Amino acid sequence: MSSPVAAVVTATHLVRVPVTTVWSGPDSPRPVDEPMVREIPDATAWLAALDAHPDDDETGDGRLGLHGRVETQLLDGEPVVVLGTDASGAWAQVVAPWQLSPKDERGYPGWVPAAHLAPLTEGRTVTPPSATLGTSAQDGTHPAVAEARRHVGLPYLWCGITPLGFDCSGLVLHTWRLLGVLVTRDAYAQAEFATPVPLDAVEPGDLYFFARPGRAIHHVGIVVRPGRMVHASETGGVLVEEDLPAERVATLVAAGRLPMP
Repeated sequence: MSSPVAAVVTATHLVRVPVTTVWSGPDSPRPVDEPMVREIPDATAWLAALDAHPDDDETGDGRLGLHGRVETQLLDGEPVVVLGTDASGAWAQVVAPWQLSPKDERGYPGWVPAAHLAPLTEGRTVTPPSATLGTSAQDGTHPAVAEARRHVGLPYLWCGITPLGFDCSGLVLHTWRLLGVLVTRDAYAQAEFATPVPLDAVEPGDLYFFARPGRAIHHVGIVVRPGRMVHASETGGVLVEEDLPAERVATLVAAGRLPMP
């Protein structure tokens, strides 16, 4: 894995819309997802359409139906490398170098509408995102905790990385990007990427990782203090700060520390 500190990258295209969703394939969007695949996507309309189906399971048209369809999201100005297009030319296969992943050493892979991208001059390098958070909040709170707390109550969004909706690892990605640090995208990869910390030695701003017996890590939260975290909870449906409930304690398997600028 490359350095966690944001670095200059070479890209072929930049995202040209406020936020685009990265799909598993060109056939992944459902009819309800149409607002996000328009030439100019409408995330607000998309989320409203999903929330019109609050009781749907993973086979339906609600938020749970994004499982297996959506990989991540990209923001305006984020660089990608286009690997190719589908037969229609309407969809571009990309890797996103600002979202590190074991899936591809070049960046997080997936498909986006080609209309959401603008080409770059061949070989042009892209300057990494600048830090917009200080290394400590005015009251001494760890900046990652302070940023995560700003979004408490926000509905959970599978693969979300923006204040419109986060998943658990998307909240971590968003927060450290504001600190000027690029990290891995998924919870299991963040656990491998972080410096291990003993569970009895965690500090504010560290990460808690969760896994069921014999399974890969599936959840991550930002430590507020030992035994308390802020996290985007799919089971709870919202981003929440809480003491670890019994079901979380039962699946808490590791802790880690991400780099600071």
